[in-house]
Amino acid sequence: MTEKDTHPSSTHPPLPPTSEDDQFSCLRLLRCRRVGISTYQRLLIEHGTAQNALAALPEVARAAGVANYTVCPEGVIHAELKAGRAAGAHLIAQGSPDYPEMLNDLRDAPPFLWVIGDVRSLNKPTIAMVGARNASSLGTRMARGLAGDLGAAGYVVVSGLARGIDAAAHLATLATGTVAVQAGGVDTIYPAENAELAHNIALKGARISEQPMGLQPMARHFPARNRLISGLAQATVVVEAAAKSGSLITARDALDLGRDVLAVPGNPLDARASGCNMLIRDGATLVRDAADVLEALAPIAPLTPQLPLQPPAERPRDTRTLQETATLHSQILSRLGPSPLAEDQLIRDIGAPPSSVTPALVELELDGSINRAPGGLLSRAI
Repeated sequence: MTEKDTHPSSTHPPLPPTSEDDQFSCLRLLRCRRVGISTYQRLLIEHGTAQNALAALPEVARAAGVANYTVCPEGVIHAELKAGRAAGAHLIAQGSPDYPEMLNDLRDAPPFLWVIGDVRSLNKPTIAMVGARNASSLGTRMARGLAGDLGAAGYVVVSGLARGIDAAAHLATLATGTVAVQAGGVDTIYPAENAELAHNIALKGARISEQPMGLQPMARHFPARNRLISGLAQATVVVEAAAKSGSLITARDALDLGRDVLAVPGNPLDARASGCNMLIRDGATLVRDAADVLEALAPIAPLTPQLPLQPPAERPRDTRTLQETATLHSQILSRLGPSPLAEDQLIRDIGAPPSSVTPALVELELDGSINRAPGGLLSRAI
């Protein structure tokens, strides 16, 4: 029995379990051997309830060539729920009011999350901040400053509770709220040196995990954790990252969701900055300070004052000549590639007024020359 890339046809999150017995059975189904999120979703669709899916699972496995298959024992789930209660953790099902709305954009959104702390922080405006574990002194200072300013601006900062940049971002936002996504069980602190930090995070923010209680993290768990970091956030800021690092996986996950990716540039001779410089080269927004991040997120900034409604100004007529239009189209296409670029960044790069560039973008989009992704990202059609 293998994972298939099949998902419910509806774009709405599934309905949460309607009773404790239903929740128990759903969690048991998810914890069954070789049942990942896609298989879990498919089984629920095909069999209607988790109880029916559990009854059918041995036969489904046999048809897939897996002999003597047994479902997850009830005792395993009882033990997990007991461990959750002992740790003061809450089990949140997808579709419930406390479930993070942003995660529903993931094709493999976790059906359940364990949460320790304030569940309300999961649905506040959120920015992810990730970077190197062996961060430089300058990188750590940059992360603290950025995170502190973003927290003061009303954003919850989410990261992965790792050494280096993650820890600096969490520390700077303890007072304003921060979310730590853990690779292992929510009650298992890794690295151990961050135990006090993890405790403090739960006081005003939250620690979350999709993994069973007590699970010790392994290397394969971290990419899955990274997708949750980017999935929770409206944008991802990379402070320091090597060319091949988990931080770049997080950035790619954010791009796949159509979310903004921003990066702090670094010395080309420092390997810890190579990943950030690559991201900027490929279209990520360059970050010098928190103002750059807030500017990129202006349309969704949580503390933007509400101005009195004004009658819409008359749209200026487009007076471009055919030659000017062709030149502007050429400028746009020369700056776009397969990697998504934020529309506001493109407008700044071209140096033309938005009132001229926006109609040209619409023309190129209708012409099939460019693609528009969620989050205001543009790329050149291949």
